[in-house]
Formats: sequence, structure tokens, C-alpha cells
Amino acid sequence: MNEENKKTVNTEAKPRKFDKKRPRNNTRIAKPKSDLEDKVIEIRRVTKVVKGGRQMKFAATVVVGNKKGNVGLGTGKAKEMPDAVKKATEAAKKNLIKVELIDNRTISHEIIVKEGACRVMLKPAKEGTGIKAGGAVRDVLELAGVKDVLSKSLGSSTKINAARATLRALASQKSPSHVAYLRDKTVEEIR
Repeated sequence: MNEENKKTVNTEAKPRKFDKKRPRNNTRIAKPKSDLEDKVIEIRRVTKVVKGGRQMKFAATVVVGNKKGNVGLGTGKAKEMPDAVKKATEAAKKNLIKVELIDNRTISHEIIVKEGACRVMLKPAKEGTGIKAGGAVRDVLELAGVKDVLSKSLGSSTKINAARATLRALASQKSPSHVAYLRDKTVEEIR
């Protein structure tokens, strides 16, 4: 009798950790895919000279945007290049700004912004003009969703300063409704 009980206990199937018949725990909630696109503006190899020699790192500048009015800029530094780009992308996602666009294609008024030794001028343009800009300014404007704009980079051509100046120029754009509110007029009276 005792032997029969032992046999039944031993023949019971123990749940194995990696059982092929049992499904895995696939109940994790997937992160929603972001509609933000990212573009690497610049990757530099930077060196810190210390007592023991030189320490090499990578510094990355990344701009992210959804081409619908949201854009952000970030920088990251790490010992490996992919890590630096990842850090810069995360920093850019935290620094998103909303851009006021006229007819979903251009900016509302002309502006000149200075960042360091770099100055960036942006002007609204007619429909069909396209983005007349180069380098980092073009990358920021494309990811912001601006379709028609004229620009000129004045002074220094440093990519990070040009991108920062463009971002500040887009952030400081005043919408027609905001200007109408400041002047106690209607939007039709201003146009």
C-alpha cells in the first residue's frame, strides 16, 4: 500500500520551468510606438586629458520631431557612440516644444535669433517654396513640420548653435491669435 502511494506521487508531472507545452508569460504590455522621428545632427569624438592619459568619449546631438509641430533638441555623451545617440534622443524627447504654424506649412513672421556666435534668420515663404536652409537648420525645420521657409545662417557655422538658434526662433514665434489678443483686436483686423 505504501509503495503504491509513493509511485503515484513520483509519477505526477512536476511543473518544469521551460515546458514547451505551457505558453510563456506574454502578458507584458508593449510600449506604444512613438510618432517621433529622430535625426543625428552631429557626432564628435571628444577627449579629456587626465594624469593617466587621454579619455575618449563620443558627444552626439540629435533632433526629434513628428513633422506636425513638435520638435526637440538633445545632446548626450558616452564612451560608446550608440549610447551617446540614445542619451541624446532621450534628452531631445524631454525638451519638446510646440511650434505654431500658419496653414500647417510656414512660420508667422520673420525673426533673427543669436545663439553663441551663430545667428539664424528665418522668414515665412509662399506656398511651394520649400525649405531654403542648410545643415542643422534644415534638419530642425523639417522635423518641426515647416514646409515653406527661407533662412540664412549668419556668423559661426557651429551645428549645435545653429540648431539651438533655430529651435529658439521657432519657440518665440507669435501666432496671429496671440498678437490679436495682445492688441485687443480680432485676427481679421491684424491680417
